[in-house]
Amino acid sequence: MTVIRLLLAAGLVAVAVGIAAVLRRRQQRSAPSQPTYGAPSQLDRADFPAAVTEWLVVVFTSASCHTCADVAAKAMALASRHVSVIEAEFGVNRELHKRYHIDAVPTMVLCDGAGVVRAGFMGPVSATDLWAAVAEAREPGSSPEPGLGAL
Repeated sequence: MTVIRLLLAAGLVAVAVGIAAVLRRRQQRSAPSQPTYGAPSQLDRADFPAAVTEWLVVVFTSASCHTCADVAAKAMALASRHVSVIEAEFGVNRELHKRYHIDAVPTMVLCDGAGVVRAGFMGPVSATDLWAAVAEAREPGSSPEPGLGAL
């Protein structure tokens, strides 16, 4: 009787292991989650009272980011009577970073008088690309790369 019970128990264990193996193979595993970073598509111009021109460039940076300093310097060269440039450094402007969900720096956006973001860059950007994106936003069709800075 004991031998029969042992064989029966072993058979049940084998069936359970087989079912578990089949179910495990059938499970579809999701891809590992990937961080998604994005630039805002709209800014509230009231958040940037120093911006008194039609066009506004905001560079979201962090003091510990060397690339940020380079992008901010290139953006500052855009300042003119038509373009205001503001650097929003994380340590000083933490609330702006939270408000606009800035999860990666440098993030640079160019917005019009209504706060609609017309171009943006994440990460390093060349001065040429930056100037071309601003020119295209201000005067559509003026750049040989009209999609430059498209979000």
